[in-house]
Amino acid sequence: MAVLDLLGRKTSLRILWELRGAPLTFRALEQAAETNPSVLNARLHELRAAGIVALSGDGYQLTSDGAALIDHLLPLSNWAAGWARRMKKREA
Repeated sequence: MAVLDLLGRKTSLRILWELRGAPLTFRALEQAAETNPSVLNARLHELRAAGIVALSGDGYQLTSDGAALIDHLLPLSNWAAGWARRMKKREA
């Protein structure tokens, strides 16, 4: 339940999604996640404390646990994309 609480917080999943590639600086991550500095700072603090995100010389990046989490979330993302398509067909 603790991880679901963490991931359910505003912009947490978006931050992880944006960090799935190369490391990003705070400003670049702020723009990519379309959030404000206050929320981003709070979420980064929480994600770092959880061992999911780390700060390196290149910026913020996923840890090995963070990368593993993304691997587990990708099937959910794929399911959601199919679900969204099915919902659009129902509306049409």
